Amino acid sequence: MTDWLLDRTFRTASGDEVRWAALGAGRAEGPAVVLLHGTPFSSYVWRGVARALAARHRVFVWDMPGYGASQQRAGQDVSLAAQARVFTELLAHWELDGDGTGPAVVAHDFGGCVALRAHLLHGARYGRLALVDPVALAPWGSPAYRLLGAHREVFGQLPPALHRALVREYVSSASHAGLPPAVLDRLVAPWCTDEGQPAFYRQIGQNDQRFTDEIQGRYGEIALPTLICWGDRDTWIPPAKGRELAARIPGSRLRLIEGAGHLVQEDAPAELTAALGDFLREDGGPGRRA
Repeated sequence: MTDWLLDRTFRTASGDEVRWAALGAGRAEGPAVVLLHGTPFSSYVWRGVARALAARHRVFVWDMPGYGASQQRAGQDVSLAAQARVFTELLAHWELDGDGTGPAVVAHDFGGCVALRAHLLHGARYGRLALVDPVALAPWGSPAYRLLGAHREVFGQLPPALHRALVREYVSSASHAGLPPAVLDRLVAPWCTDEGQPAFYRQIGQNDQRFTDEIQGRYGEIALPTLICWGDRDTWIPPAKGRELAARIPGSRLRLIEGAGHLVQEDAPAELTAALGDFLREDGGPGRRA
């Protein structure tokens, strides 16, 4: 487990302990970059991209409350609304707005909703924004996701072996290419402890469509360079949502990544890193629609 270690701690206003790390200290040439994971993942999915970008940027990674190495507890608010508030707190803690524009933010899956809510509802400032297969437009949530959320008390009582098998199958379905066993084990492990099993169903149960309904009418207000990346084999959120989102955000552009499922970071890390690197090196003017 030492191959990806979040060595710093932040205490949120609600009292939760969030684990985070910074890569690339002292080598930064471009803007600071903040990476947001989705569900049911953690910052571990960004490990390769983060290390590559750290050659030119200071890169910040974190596990959201209830995920990965961060605190899991009964009664915890891990909704998309709560995560956006925590992200806004973290940005202030990191003091990344020194030039008045803010960092580059790269957000995957429901991390996309978190980043969008922080920007549109809480005034978080970004220099540019990259959204990777984001949860951003209704309807979202697969039939399996909705079933688990609607019956979380029942599924929470599964014997540990059955719960682990369910989580493994669910996480596996996010990849088109197939996840190596060690990677799958690492992604599943946080959900298979005494605290992790109820936390898995808690986070699904607390997230629903109202969190994107509240903001999707405001995407036309986004006035910063925006890149949207999408795996063209994503079965969790179809690529058509990427085209719809690009049409809603002025000046944004869509980059489809061939052969990648929802977990683009695992299925096509080199292609995603190249797309993000090019985007981060561009001038700060408006994006181009592709």
